[in-house]
Amino acid sequence: MFPNTPDRIEQIRNIDELRVFIREMLCAKENLVSEQFPINEIVLRRGEQSCGLQFLLFGPRSIRLGAIWAAEHNVVYFYAANGERYLKVSLKHRLADNTASVATSS
Repeated sequence: MFPNTPDRIEQIRNIDELRVFIREMLCAKENLVSEQFPINEIVLRRGEQSCGLQFLLFGPRSIRLGAIWAAEHNVVYFYAANGERYLKVSLKHRLADNTASVATSS
């Protein structure tokens, strides 16, 4: 895991803090400056209900990194540029599943 990750996980209590954490973790994987690369979000749905978020970061040289927050299990899965999962992080605090409002606020 990356330095200070357990402390960071403890601090995540809402979607905005989750966004920051995911961006920093994805950028750290490829040594990218986080402020230089946008991150896109897609609301994941099971039927009519939202069940999580997919985060996509597009870096230089066609690098595409991703993360999925599975709301039901409160877990974030991180994916490298080659599509392989390289990290699974269980969040300590249950986040409010307000992914319906996330789609409009991003």
